[in-house]
Amino acid sequence: MGTIVKVSGPLVVATGMSDANMSDVVRVGKDRLIGEILNMNGDSASIQVYEETSGLGPGAEVVTTGMQLSVELGPGLLENIYDGIQRPLEGIMQVCGSNIKRGVEVPALNREKKWHFVPTAKVGDEVVGGDFLGNVQETPSVLHHIMVPVGMKGTVKSIKGGDFTVEETIVTLETDKGEVKELNMIQRWPVRVGRPYTKKFPPKTPLQSGQRVIDTLFPVAKGGTAAVPGPFGSGKTVVQHALAKWSDVDIVVYIGCGERGNEMTDVLREFPELIDPRTGETLMKRTVLIANTSDMPVAAREASVYTGITIAEYFRDMGYAVAVIADSTSRWAEALREMSGRLEEMPGEEGYPAYLASRLAQFYERAGVVQCIGSDTGRTGSLTAVGAVSPPGGDLSEPVSQGTMRIVKVFWALDSSLAYRRHFPAINWLNSYSLYTDSLKEWYDQELGTDYVSNREKAMAILQEEASLNEIVQLVGKDSLSPRDQLTLEVARMIREDFLQQNAFVDIDSFSSYRRQYLMLKMILDYDVQCRAALEKGAVLNDLFRIEARNGIGRAKTVPEDEYEAVYAQIFEDMENQINEVAERGEED
Repeated sequence: MGTIVKVSGPLVVATGMSDANMSDVVRVGKDRLIGEILNMNGDSASIQVYEETSGLGPGAEVVTTGMQLSVELGPGLLENIYDGIQRPLEGIMQVCGSNIKRGVEVPALNREKKWHFVPTAKVGDEVVGGDFLGNVQETPSVLHHIMVPVGMKGTVKSIKGGDFTVEETIVTLETDKGEVKELNMIQRWPVRVGRPYTKKFPPKTPLQSGQRVIDTLFPVAKGGTAAVPGPFGSGKTVVQHALAKWSDVDIVVYIGCGERGNEMTDVLREFPELIDPRTGETLMKRTVLIANTSDMPVAAREASVYTGITIAEYFRDMGYAVAVIADSTSRWAEALREMSGRLEEMPGEEGYPAYLASRLAQFYERAGVVQCIGSDTGRTGSLTAVGAVSPPGGDLSEPVSQGTMRIVKVFWALDSSLAYRRHFPAINWLNSYSLYTDSLKEWYDQELGTDYVSNREKAMAILQEEASLNEIVQLVGKDSLSPRDQLTLEVARMIREDFLQQNAFVDIDSFSSYRRQYLMLKMILDYDVQCRAALEKGAVLNDLFRIEARNGIGRAKTVPEDEYEAVYAQIFEDMENQINEVAERGEED
């Protein structure tokens, strides 16, 4: 037991802590506020308190729990809303109303609810950490596998099915040393330690988001890392909501760390109403929410990203594809800066701690495609990490943006000028990049055809050429350009408005399958090729722009998915005939 000698905001210094260790969770003061030891100097401990410290003063006692900051893992995680240190907000509301009281202790997993456990292991089976013991149908969308805790192995002595709470014993194991271990459905894991895996693989399958600018131009792989930087009002949160809604993953862990409360409220209102197209259930049935908004304790904001990614790793170990969406890592970095300042550490650039880049790397490097631990060597899971970055004034040269760019392989640079023009998603195609295009090429060639990647490259080349031509247009006007350059500008406009721009309020256009994206882009590029051939024959450029099929290409984005192939074939046929007619008139003239 220690005694407080200093209180500085969320930082508390206590002496007499010789029985404690670094990273131990402690209880502070008479209200038993939860905190974590950041560093030790002799018997003096610097403690990060995850709750409001007003009223706390020197002389108050500090008690160590002897455990690291950990999360509870088991049935009941999905559909739940936690704060940054995995306290269930709905459970807290039932205990103390709408305002969280200091020192409130509510278990992360419901201790009273019974779950129907179906055993898959048998008496006499030899099992190791990560092996499945049985299943619980947690939600209609997700089958929750109950696993042997990491590092444990032995022989199943007894196992029983039926309805149990998470604390009741369901399995007994006899270890090699003859010890008998009673197992329930709860596992605990320290959040700052990555869960182990057998092997990590290079990501080779794209994460389908249904957003054309992402999937076609700047794809992210399952098990990859991506960042969404952008100034205020450019649509970072909307892009992340779209990823959470439409991505073809089994589980979504959405971390709201330091963003405004109304944005988390939007998530809480929308997700129960939105239907997952793969399962027919609401999105909440496969979602875990970590809500540590800007008006909640700063210290807990720092812990929230680790809480979220540890929960994600747990589902990854079951063999699921998981997406972690952090909104935003800039607010998390600000929490690091505040705690670093109170610890009187030497500041780095813009006051951020010198270890900012390594902390960012520790978070993103927990993503990946892995062979899960256990006897089943064929079980693989993936964890995709997507973080928003909110640079002040949209300045991408600031430390959090630069540190993130050095780590992630996909960079979706949001542009406020596009957002003001109502072009959404407002991802700037000239400033963004993806380093996964080469590793995903094999998947594209097999699933969509060998011309998919080449079409993407052609579209990017046209958009880049448009940027160069616009500089000339600003000087001498559009009419001074050659017909071929004017055609380039028109095709680039079609790519921007008819392909990249999406309307989230139109159900048909809010999500596009890969096949639909392929056909949409191919139609625009075919128009470009045929028009250039017609220009060679003397066709009049304005006549080519006025053909009826040109309008059909623009309206095609509102065609239902099941009718798109037939509409594409009809537009292609009409376009060919109409361009040939224009070309023939040009030859006659």
